[in-house]
Amino acid sequence: MAALTGTAIIRNGSVFDPLNGINGDKKDIFIREGKVVPALSSAEQRDALVIDASGKTVMPGGVDSHSHVAGTKVNAGRLMRPEDHYKSVRAKTAITHSGSGYTVPSVYKQGYEYAAMGYTTVFEAAMPPLEARHTHEEMRATPILDMGAYMVLGNNWFIMRYLKQGDIEKAAAYVSWMLRTHKGYGIKCVNPGGVENWGWAKNVGGLDEPNIHFEVTPRELIRGLAEVNEMLGLPMSLHLHANNLGHPGNWEIARDSLMITSGMDANNKSQLEWGETKENARRRQTVYLAHAQFSAYGGTSWRDYCSGAPELAKYINQVEDVVIDSGSVPFGPATCMTGDGPAIHDLYMLSGQKWSNTDVELECGSGVLPMVYLKSSPVSAVQWAIGLEVMLLIDDPWKTIMTTDHPNGGIFTQYPQLITWLMSRKARDDTARECHKWAYDRSTLGSVDREFSLYDVAIVTRANPARTIGMAYRKGHLGLGADGDVTIYDIDPANLDQNDTAALTARLARPDYTIKDGRIVARQGEIVSVPEGRRFYCRPYVDEDLEKDMLRDVKDWFKYYTVGFANYPVPDKYLKNPVAIPVNQPLEAVMRR
Repeated sequence: MAALTGTAIIRNGSVFDPLNGINGDKKDIFIREGKVVPALSSAEQRDALVIDASGKTVMPGGVDSHSHVAGTKVNAGRLMRPEDHYKSVRAKTAITHSGSGYTVPSVYKQGYEYAAMGYTTVFEAAMPPLEARHTHEEMRATPILDMGAYMVLGNNWFIMRYLKQGDIEKAAAYVSWMLRTHKGYGIKCVNPGGVENWGWAKNVGGLDEPNIHFEVTPRELIRGLAEVNEMLGLPMSLHLHANNLGHPGNWEIARDSLMITSGMDANNKSQLEWGETKENARRRQTVYLAHAQFSAYGGTSWRDYCSGAPELAKYINQVEDVVIDSGSVPFGPATCMTGDGPAIHDLYMLSGQKWSNTDVELECGSGVLPMVYLKSSPVSAVQWAIGLEVMLLIDDPWKTIMTTDHPNGGIFTQYPQLITWLMSRKARDDTARECHKWAYDRSTLGSVDREFSLYDVAIVTRANPARTIGMAYRKGHLGLGADGDVTIYDIDPANLDQNDTAALTARLARPDYTIKDGRIVARQGEIVSVPEGRRFYCRPYVDEDLEKDMLRDVKDWFKYYTVGFANYPVPDKYLKNPVAIPVNQPLEAVMRR
């Protein structure tokens, strides 16, 4: 009965729950019907699933706020890399599908592997509106995980036209309608202005360079979309993929891009507040910089290429309105896939690898390319160092989120290795000795003594991703009303040896238990149940007359699309277990879903 109802007790574990200020305290966690509760009655305790977590580390289920796991871009990566699949296969069991793929696993395999690693919530970082149906189909087929997707809007024709005209209200009406129409969660802005220029084999070189035809600058696009984001009161900040990504010296344009939203008030109306977690639960930032490693390069060319992370971190340490995810590089095979078509073409010219490119009509574009990060490569070695610097040099862990920009910098299954590097200077030094000397010669990583604690790890893999994307009312913590998502690691905080790096990585990779909504879904890497996840999306509204006026524009310009207007929206049937977030409305009803 307990397995069916999601009622469970986790006893005597050392709990790390930063959103509630709990740092290794021995506590019991009670879950009733999939939600964390203060206690269970005697009768409920008799029927509940009971796990003894004595001598073990207990954290909320992992939350990945930036990963590429669903959609046509991801599927293109699967199709163009048959060599990626035949060596990495998960066999079918009585309750699971088979699956294959290493850097770009199939939807079934990625769901199982995230769950086996202790993660229960994953957000797709880039959904083109025209391809939203396919994105939702792949999320629907992904087992176990709760998911959502950010909508790509930084090169959208309607957005560029409205912002050029200075009509911020119509831009907001358009974004509101698009999020509802395509079941999107937040706003993603990729190489603003540059991707549209790529349709004419060009890019933009600076924040104040107007793009072709619309003559709107990246600065105007970033500022305008950030204003729209706060005007609508969306639960997460503008998610920014900065211009000039992947080029030496780009840390300056990344810093200057973050400064555009400085002083803008974060709209927290959509954030539910409760008890001791009131301050930690609210997002404070107005911009969320994606995969900071790729935007933290120094030098003027690949000859004098070096880390620019110290300078970028210095700025972020001085402000309160910025959060970053790291986009770290753990070495090995990867698949670069991004809405930044010109950046992928530049990689193609450098590497000579096979390459694909797509222009998504009036909306955006993308590119895909295989990649290998080698310890012997001077550039890869510096990228590895930068990916750790952007986490370790930013003083406040609440401004950072650990990712690999899967599968761009590395594979999500390499998160345990990445955590070990953050927790152990010895692990970093050991790896640096295997790398090209540029790793330490052209970065500051070798002089960094900081080592993350388990509490810090819980912040950057659970609490802060949940807070940053506005999900802290139910994800990333184990307080009253949270979803009953729990990870139990075979790590005794009282006897933790951060220098026993092999054992630490192994235990992080295969938790004793991954619990989803009060039910065990994985035990030491084995999938034991496969519940269906939820699909989160936002439902903002604006004035009806303003929206009707905006829709007349859209229908007039829809003659340029290759699909009919009636086939553009995503029907409800594409989503299993949809949870619509009623923006700027009370969330109590959502909590019960």
